[in-house]
Amino acid sequence: MVLRSAARPELWKRAPVLTVSALLLGLVMMLHAEIPNRFGSVGSLVETFLPWFGLFVPVLAAGALWRRSAAAVTALVLPVTVWLSLFGGLLGDKSGAGGEFTMASHNVGAENPDPAGTARDLAASGVDVLALEEITAQDREVYEKGLAREYPYHTVQGTVGLWSKLPLSGTRPVDIATDYGPLADTKPADVTMAGNRALRTTVATERGPLVVYVAHLGSVRLNPRAGFWTDSRDRNAWALGEALAADRSERIALLGDLNGTVDDRALAGITSQLHSVQEAAGNGFGFTWPAKFPVARIDQILVRGVEPTGSWTLPATGSDHLPVAAGVSW
Repeated sequence: MVLRSAARPELWKRAPVLTVSALLLGLVMMLHAEIPNRFGSVGSLVETFLPWFGLFVPVLAAGALWRRSAAAVTALVLPVTVWLSLFGGLLGDKSGAGGEFTMASHNVGAENPDPAGTARDLAASGVDVLALEEITAQDREVYEKGLAREYPYHTVQGTVGLWSKLPLSGTRPVDIATDYGPLADTKPADVTMAGNRALRTTVATERGPLVVYVAHLGSVRLNPRAGFWTDSRDRNAWALGEALAADRSERIALLGDLNGTVDDRALAGITSQLHSVQEAAGNGFGFTWPAKFPVARIDQILVRGVEPTGSWTLPATGSDHLPVAAGVSW
């Protein structure tokens, strides 16, 4: 009976708009890397929210069933297949219980109304190393005081820092082209350092050294004139990718607010060298921003040379980002 009904010619002619919409949805997701970034970084914008394109599928499916359109129902096979191939692996829970070594990262927010409470919450996480981004000059002492008991070793380089239960060595700022333009070289060292947004250090673990990068890439903006403005983020991502490529260390972890998802082509210089702990050992998508209703994971923990064993988000603090945590083994 079903086959006989589907064979009726009029059912294949109904709702052509729904049919075309389903096909276009599938093609946009399948060919997202081909969407140009030349005007308004449209490609990066699509890739930032790519998982959410799946929400159009049930809407189109409901319309196809309501209109009894065999063509529209058949066309939906394309977006469903593409979405599952891209994100189906994130639907299950791959997280384990901690690991040999645990780490967390949090953009604490320059306008955080309760930095002391944020420090207490983060100290209670119990991770081995804790990276903070967007540390302001006025709040730095609050975090240093609040985290001192749990983390005897720490470094702050400009607006980023790392707190550790284990000794650190070889700490230095990393130039990610934050100061850019003809006047960049004329700035005094203390001014340049105050705005530094990336660091590299080495943690002395029981299993050998682990090189840790902490980074806060430039912000992105969405506005009618510029579209999806990503210039500083993209420049920082390229510079950080170059620094990682030059680093021959066996084990590396990158923690920070990258202001982009791992699907965003602008981060390809980074994601081609390091692997997302969330994709390897997380539960779901692990969205982190904005904290009140997260729609994108722009806070990342990426690794090389170690095995992710778990990835999770921590409870909200006074920041507009959620903290992220991960466990690794080797």
